[in-house]
Amino acid sequence: MIALTLAEIASAINGKVVQGDENLVVQGGADTDSRTLEPGGIFFAKLGEHEDGHRYLEQVAEVAALAVVSSPNPTVKIAQIQVVDTVVALTDLAKYVLARVRAAEQLQVVGITGSNGKTSTKNMLREILSRVGETVAPRDSFNNEVGLPLTVLKLQSTTKYLVLELGAAGVGSIKALASWCLPDIGVELKVGLAHAGAFGGIEITAQIKREMMPFIQRVAILNEDDPVVRAFEPNQGVKRVGFGFAREADFEIKSAELSLGGTKLAISYPDGQVIELTLKMLGEHQAMNVSAALAVAQELGVPRDIAIEAVSEMEMAERWRMQLIRRHDGVFVINDAYNASPDSMRAALQTLATLGRQGHRTIAVLGQMAELGEYSVQEHDQLGRLVVRYNIDQLFVVGQEAKLIHLGAMQEGSWDGESVFCETISAAFDAIHDKLSPGDIVLVKSSNIAGLRFLGDELAGVK
Repeated sequence: MIALTLAEIASAINGKVVQGDENLVVQGGADTDSRTLEPGGIFFAKLGEHEDGHRYLEQVAEVAALAVVSSPNPTVKIAQIQVVDTVVALTDLAKYVLARVRAAEQLQVVGITGSNGKTSTKNMLREILSRVGETVAPRDSFNNEVGLPLTVLKLQSTTKYLVLELGAAGVGSIKALASWCLPDIGVELKVGLAHAGAFGGIEITAQIKREMMPFIQRVAILNEDDPVVRAFEPNQGVKRVGFGFAREADFEIKSAELSLGGTKLAISYPDGQVIELTLKMLGEHQAMNVSAALAVAQELGVPRDIAIEAVSEMEMAERWRMQLIRRHDGVFVINDAYNASPDSMRAALQTLATLGRQGHRTIAVLGQMAELGEYSVQEHDQLGRLVVRYNIDQLFVVGQEAKLIHLGAMQEGSWDGESVFCETISAAFDAIHDKLSPGDIVLVKSSNIAGLRFLGDELAGVK
């Protein structure tokens, strides 16, 4: 974070210095988690549903320079600023810091939203932009009212690029973030069924994802393959740039060829140049993320060869996202069990089926897709049927919440043992691990809540 005195911080967050010297300068990072707090940083004592950050003030005092609290504790020897709401204060400080750094007219802010692909696209942009300037981007999926301002507070006066994910948490949630981070470039990836159950339907999801559009300052980068996103209109004076397989896309994906060696792409730039590159990452959906990232890089003036080299050298988008591991015995495990929606499930299964046609036995290990609400029964059933239609050789379904996948597969095809239901992760491991042969490809896919990422690690022999 940029250097600020306690007095400046208190003013920015409408707080009161209740302990410590107002002239004390703080410039460490900010956090709400005492376990990951940087030395000399700011601890925001967040009140959660099951946790109270104030309980950790003594522990924090050994590391942090300042605690922002709603209930001061004079017995703990650490500078303290009292506020009404520490989460609101976190956003207020992030707004202040962002405005200060922006005033130097060097910083460019990129905002990314969409039902799928945010984290992958963010990581691609971090790889590209960090090669040409100091770049700040979120860790993991820090994209909500806490994670996004924590990312902003990593800014230094020398930062050139700030990449932000804007996650949805209901109507108004993306607006609340975009209205103050004001992306210079906004990327709209996809409107899908992820969270549709929690939000009340695909129409509400589309409404929420559209909330970033009025706040994009310079360039809107839109998915031309998604009819909902294609209908989004940027403000007057904001440039529109499209990406995707659609012929009208400015960054048109001409071809995508999958193999265990990666994903070979041909992408056309707006000036007609067609570039070829091979991603080490798997999946046609990664072609969409790459084309979006290359569009951002072009608008920021990054040389094409630098941008292409950066994404080509990435080993994976992120751990547990289409992470390919080759075991010593020749079995391939694709661990993609950090997030799951109907769209991402279909994309992962399509990748598995394509690889299977190259002479490999295919095994899908699938778990629950969360937050689908009224769509849950239909989508889990349809997913099981899709496994059969894609000619996946073996299906293992894990967990009671996912059982409809198994039942859908059984209804679609007269399988005898080709779909196996396992109540628990341990039962699934026992059912799978000694049945694998060299050359087999195992896809492990579920929502985070199902915990199958750990099963994927275990099957792959990853600690």
